[in-house]
Amino acid sequence: MTRLAWLLLLPGAVAWAEEGPAASATEHAAAAEGHHWSWAEVVVPADLRHQAQESLGHSWIEGTPVTQVEHLFFAGIAFLLILALMGAAAWQMRSRTDDLLPRARFSPLALFEVLSDALLGLMEQLMGREKALHFLPLIGSLGLFILFNNLLGLIPGFLPATSNLNTTFALGSVVFVATHYYGVRAHGLSYLKHFLGPIIKWYALPLMVLMFCIEMISHIARPVSLSIRLFGNMFGDHSALAAFLGVGLFGWILVPVIPLPLGMLVCVVQTLVFCILSVVYIQLATEHEEEEGSAHGA
Repeated sequence: MTRLAWLLLLPGAVAWAEEGPAASATEHAAAAEGHHWSWAEVVVPADLRHQAQESLGHSWIEGTPVTQVEHLFFAGIAFLLILALMGAAAWQMRSRTDDLLPRARFSPLALFEVLSDALLGLMEQLMGREKALHFLPLIGSLGLFILFNNLLGLIPGFLPATSNLNTTFALGSVVFVATHYYGVRAHGLSYLKHFLGPIIKWYALPLMVLMFCIEMISHIARPVSLSIRLFGNMFGDHSALAAFLGVGLFGWILVPVIPLPLGMLVCVVQTLVFCILSVVYIQLATEHEEEEGSAHGA
């Protein structure tokens, strides 16, 4: 099945390779900046891409005009694919509500059952079953979106949205906001005390200011590290795959043999790393409530 998909995509890739010498100076400059050709440049009209770029303005991170919007296109594809599979899984659940045993054939429902059970078991080891069930929708949504985007980048002509820093920074920001939201929800405003250190007294004001600065740097570094780690690994993985394709038809024939298994491993591992760190951050923000409750009970 994998080789059949590659053979179906081969004509478009060959046509793209033949147009390489006649590429414009703009395309060569984009390639020099790390921009890879994708099917979005063929499917999405150029006028629509220019309108999207003009409407987005300047990047918040670099302050330069936005010139790449392909990650929005492929993120939308991954999102629609997830919705379609979830709709098929929901229909399968409603059609046969009396089934107690797993079905023999693989299906969208079986896919989500395997992924959710594996993620729930991992979360239970970190925060207990009750919390794991509570936060499973949030972590599961992030994990599904990241995994599908990562795997989408293994298809020739498709770019993973997670290889763009704007996408990964948005995902890291969701975890950052959720962490402190649930921390305040669990402890109230007393949650902010841990930013000031262990001694909260008037005579410890210099130490409190120092601890506040250290804690703020530590917490801001969390979404930054999540974003850069996922972006760097997926960009490097996709660049390595693109470099392997550059050796010609021989490389296209051997692609399913060497880089794809390693690429799939990178996609799964990076999804797990993002989810595990997100669970750890949320657990650290909400665990003190349980410890205080047990101390009072004792």
